[in-house]
Amino acid sequence: MSGRTRVDDAPQRLVRAAISLLAEQGPSAVKARTVASVSGLSTMLVYSHFGGIPELMRAVVDHGFKELAAAFAQVPVTEDPIADLFAMALSCRRVARENPHLYDLMFGLSTRATYRPLSDADLRLSGRSPAFRDAHAHVTAACERLVNSGRVERQEPEVVAAQLWSLVHGYITLELAEHFVEFDDAVVQVLLPMGVNFSVGLGDERERAEASHEVGARLYDSIVQGQRK
Repeated sequence: MSGRTRVDDAPQRLVRAAISLLAEQGPSAVKARTVASVSGLSTMLVYSHFGGIPELMRAVVDHGFKELAAAFAQVPVTEDPIADLFAMALSCRRVARENPHLYDLMFGLSTRATYRPLSDADLRLSGRSPAFRDAHAHVTAACERLVNSGRVERQEPEVVAAQLWSLVHGYITLELAEHFVEFDDAVVQVLLPMGVNFSVGLGDERERAEASHEVGARLYDSIVQGQRK
């Protein structure tokens, strides 16, 4: 039975091993041999379960988006959708900082290193994966609540979500690349006011937007504190 368990959970173990290698050594360390060694499995299982490293990396990307969706799901739905969205932005930042190489892989970035992508564009593009769509659905739902709240002008929630997605990930990418080292607290000095400006641009009142972002920051802090207990 123990031998069968080793085979049955092999895909999960291989994915976890690849994620560990990404976090500790970067994409160049993710090879069939090293993944097998870290997972305690044979190299052949990498190929029998995934076909090769590119396909394994696709599974790693999906795992990353599932973790992001789980982080978004921990943000409660409140009566203040802007606060919810800012708490989600901070949650996304935390996920990215926990494993920057995985974040790069998920979003096709190369601020630290590159990886070998799949040749099939339909499989390579993260935006087409169900795992990505499940994560992004949390953002779209919150943007729909925002539009329906009357605080901003009527517009397509999907468009608002795409704009906000671009804003947040632009900030995260630059922060991970150490472009904000001159700031004492880049979240307070850059991300928060940028979020306020974005909300005002959508039609919200500045004072109300500022208050909502402060509430969102406290909401995020309460989530993190709850995880530490």
